[in-house]
Amino acid sequence: MQSTNLVLGIDGGGTKTLAWLAAKEAGTTPVGIGLGGPGNFQAVGIETALANLDAAVEAAFADASIQRSPVAAAVLGLAGSDREENRRILDEWAATRQLACKFRVVNDALPIIAAGSPDGWGVGLISGTGSFCFGQAPDGRSARSGGWGYLFGDEGSGYSLTVAGLRAAAQAADGRGPQTQILDRFLPALEIETPAEMVKAVYAFADDRGRVASLSKVVTEAAAAGDEVANRIVDNAAEQLALMVQAVARTVDLSAAMFPLALTGGVFCATPTLRSDLAKHLLQLGLAANPITIVEQPVSGAVKLAQIESATQ
Repeated sequence: MQSTNLVLGIDGGGTKTLAWLAAKEAGTTPVGIGLGGPGNFQAVGIETALANLDAAVEAAFADASIQRSPVAAAVLGLAGSDREENRRILDEWAATRQLACKFRVVNDALPIIAAGSPDGWGVGLISGTGSFCFGQAPDGRSARSGGWGYLFGDEGSGYSLTVAGLRAAAQAADGRGPQTQILDRFLPALEIETPAEMVKAVYAFADDRGRVASLSKVVTEAAAAGDEVANRIVDNAAEQLALMVQAVARTVDLSAAMFPLALTGGVFCATPTLRSDLAKHLLQLGLAANPITIVEQPVSGAVKLAQIESATQ
């Protein structure tokens, strides 16, 4: 198959990059899949992120047994791509690597809407290593909420769940907070035997936000087992995510009527409790999100957007 009959969708996340090669006009089923390291500039820096993006693309061509050459169109979904400087760097990378005849970089929530909403508009909500919300009205108006990073944002994300769980565990160990399964579950997860070892164990990888976020399963599994402290943490995360949706829906005038909501990210996909708590808080805010769809592979939405781009040539 000639590469000019192909499109490329790329999902650059804080933990990994996924690239799909697909036909221009035959659905989003990939003919080649490539996996690379984190593509998020904030997570690993510009140079490493670009190398990881390139490795994922190379792997997709190799998987398809096709020599790499420019495809008809490519769409990259990446956190932080709304920033002009990041967009310029990515445009230069795509041009230098002769990635595609047409290249477009979008924020990482737009492919989620493309994949998870019936007509390509609605709200996309991410809860993975970080969190972010983006909405697009039928007339093209758009708005964003969240995405401020782990220091003063990322509410409802895997990272924030882990940090809240660690705080609860430390308070339980001190006796200044309620007892919780979270403490008992963190010990084997960190491969330690006593709470006193938590400081050394956690700070040893504190700069690896993906690894920190992966420990959120300690909290979500404790919540699923009925732990009250863990359930409060998950419920608070859901409330913060619902407030992001409310802010976006209000800005683009979607809050007064029914709108589709697409959810993605490792935390959403693995945590039914978070999804049900989110639905509860959306109702409490008077928001009619329907349908609510889980998008397990946001890269499929990037492929769909690339197919749209290729059709405009």
